[in-house]
Amino acid sequence: MSRLLLKRLGASLVTIWAVFTISFFIIRAAPGGPFDADRDPPPDVKRAIEERYDLDAPLWSQYLDQLQDWMMLDPGPSLRQPDHDVASILAAGLPISLTIGGLALLLGTTVGIFLGLIAALRVGGWLDHLIVVIASVGISLPLYLIAGMLVLAVSFGLGWLPPAGWESVPSLIMPVLCLALAPAAQAARLVRSGLIEMSSEEFARTARAKGISPFRVLFRHCLRPALIPLVATLGPMAAALLTGSLVIEQIFAIPGVGMHFIQGALNRDYPLVLGAVLLYTVLLQLMTLLADLMLLSLDPRLRGDAS
Repeated sequence: MSRLLLKRLGASLVTIWAVFTISFFIIRAAPGGPFDADRDPPPDVKRAIEERYDLDAPLWSQYLDQLQDWMMLDPGPSLRQPDHDVASILAAGLPISLTIGGLALLLGTTVGIFLGLIAALRVGGWLDHLIVVIASVGISLPLYLIAGMLVLAVSFGLGWLPPAGWESVPSLIMPVLCLALAPAAQAARLVRSGLIEMSSEEFARTARAKGISPFRVLFRHCLRPALIPLVATLGPMAAALLTGSLVIEQIFAIPGVGMHFIQGALNRDYPLVLGAVLLYTVLLQLMTLLADLMLLSLDPRLRGDAS
């Protein structure tokens, strides 16, 4: 276990550094600058602004300074919001993004496991075919289309929920539903195929021969090993939720990390964009590590390789 943690920690640090380096130079290569949208200032004022934020220094010097600041966990102020530092801006949006993403992941995997279990109980029946079709549609539809249809139907058509904002619990419902649809569809397909495979194993046939009901065989004996493929995809699934939240937070006007990232990119706010990218990278590395630990608990055969 300790060997696995050390390997994952080392790989995560290298990944974070690589993402930082690539993101830094890509952001700086984008056309325009953080103050181009303002009124054209006098040359001396522009030089003073650039000197204040070290934008007049060579690019390699800016890179090393930024790398040192991030290693000390001090990213500095936002270029477009000089009264706020990047850490405080991201800290304000992080709980909102984690709430939406966490609820969507929990709801999506729970519903997906339930649907996969129901489909495996009725393999080849109309309910099985219906769940497979719904899962395929859920994976195929883009988030902006799902969000648009929900807003039109639920908010403007029925008037049940607010179309945007972050003011109350009802504001959570539609963003969470939009983000949860794809994980639910993916989980349903993986659990269904895993249960069908496990139900043909000898231990499942023995349990059925003893008179145990098909539901109990699937739920008590087959579900645990059938969850292994699903757990293995939790890292990419979390990545999809995080990147999808960029779109959802913009559509529903939610002040999470995704909205700050989009606004920072539009305003060429280099530290804010870099901070959001690094925050997403760290969260993905943590989710991948948690998924690996869950795999070890579900599949004892992996513990020998990790020790």
